[in-house]
Amino acid sequence: MARLYPLAIFLSFLLTISPSLSTNSEGNALHALRSRLSDPTNVLQSWDPTLVNPCTWFHVTCDSSNHVTRLDLGNSNISGTLGPELGELRHLKYLELYRNDIGGKIPKELGNLKNLVSMDMYGNRFEGEIPKSFAKLKSLRFLRLNNNKLSGSIPRELTTLKDLKVFDVSNNDLCGTIPVDGPFTSFPMESFENNKLNGPELKGLVPYDFGC
Repeated sequence: MARLYPLAIFLSFLLTISPSLSTNSEGNALHALRSRLSDPTNVLQSWDPTLVNPCTWFHVTCDSSNHVTRLDLGNSNISGTLGPELGELRHLKYLELYRNDIGGKIPKELGNLKNLVSMDMYGNRFEGEIPKSFAKLKSLRFLRLNNNKLSGSIPRELTTLKDLKVFDVSNNDLCGTIPVDGPFTSFPMESFENNKLNGPELKGLVPYDFGC
């Protein structure tokens, strides 16, 4: 029994520090994001990686357990790219990056954000395809990717997102057809305008990526 006592103390110590380890990994992820971005107006000046967690940083919101739940960087005059480290923000519910000058591809690792409710990345310069991994975002209700430079077809995997209420991909360079299953039955045509889309999918007649 005497040998088990030090082990118990060690396990208790791990349980004590585990929240800080988790939030520190989130801080590392956000600091990695900062290193990818140009910030001429010093919006991210408070993002100090030496702090225990990022919950005191401007534009970052945490829950009572010091997990990052919201990132508000909309209309912040930032540019650059996103990286896979954003997928480490496992407790994130709101990702607000709209109306900036962020480009490059959307990281597939954003599909790891399984608590995400809203993703607003409209009004940037994102290119490439919409990640199929977004189909893992089962809590997602709002997905706005309009006014970018996205190409390829709309992933059919997104039709499984039963809670999705708003979907806007207008003003991109998307091709193929518009899904007609799941939540896509209720989205207005304005959500798809100014692309190279060929209208609603005609199942059994043409492939969904017809015209791509």
